[in-house]
Amino acid sequence: MYYTENTILFLDGKWVKAKDASLTLYNQSLHYGNAVFEGIRSYDTEDGTLIFKSKEHYDRLHFSSEKMEIALPYSSEELTTISYELLDRNGLKDAYLRPLVYSDENMSLMPMDQSHVLLCAWEWGRYLGDSLLRLMTSSFQRPNPKSCFVEAKVTGHYTNSILATSEAKKKGFDEALLLDMNGHVAEGPGANFFYEKDEVLYTAPLGNILPGITRQTIFELAAEMGYEIREQFFTPKDVHQADGAFFTGTAAEVAGIQSLDGKKFNLDWEDTMGCELSRAYNNRVQKKEYKNFELV
Repeated sequence: MYYTENTILFLDGKWVKAKDASLTLYNQSLHYGNAVFEGIRSYDTEDGTLIFKSKEHYDRLHFSSEKMEIALPYSSEELTTISYELLDRNGLKDAYLRPLVYSDENMSLMPMDQSHVLLCAWEWGRYLGDSLLRLMTSSFQRPNPKSCFVEAKVTGHYTNSILATSEAKKKGFDEALLLDMNGHVAEGPGANFFYEKDEVLYTAPLGNILPGITRQTIFELAAEMGYEIREQFFTPKDVHQADGAFFTGTAAEVAGIQSLDGKKFNLDWEDTMGCELSRAYNNRVQKKEYKNFELV
């Protein structure tokens, strides 16, 4: 699904075939989940293949690396250049890119100066599909922000996401909605969450969530379209009374939600602000109609 015998990836300054790549089995990343990564999309636009918000993604990768004390010896600009070459070498246009920074041989619980940098890419449809989602409030909470850097994109954090998604699917739902330690809605297993009520959009404030780049794009689009967004704490009961809701994320893009805990929202998806924002988002990433940011 992710590579063929001809797929090329970038690993520690070299271009190698994915089937020939190797890594040490004695590292913190494999044993303890200490690695950082990004998920980035490229689009086949009127002006050719363009990577959406490359600088923002690679700046966040640097932020995550610094938080976890994993060396990242490439600048955001260098990583962007490598990313375009990666797409070209693999003949990809509409693609998903995965940079990963992982540790060198180290079985202790202390950081090391040496690390490895991997960039790979593949064709990947919308992560949550194109149908409206049926959510359940998860029995799992997002990590306490005093236990780790929740604002960093760390591989180990996603064990929490796997548990939540697996629970939801076993119970007949499409995806989970996780709360923070105080019982407020935080985010999905791999996406930020918005809901709509009386023509106002609500989303969780920073502090217990990953500051999503697609989330920020929705803020930019909403401002252009005259939509109000309030960052505040809210509970599943508030969401049960919503007019509409959606997830945002690079892999998911803007994914409409039908219900939470079996309670359908008041409006049809086509009549919601979320649906309009979804159209605006698709238009922006595919047709290069940009105001507040650039593709590089």
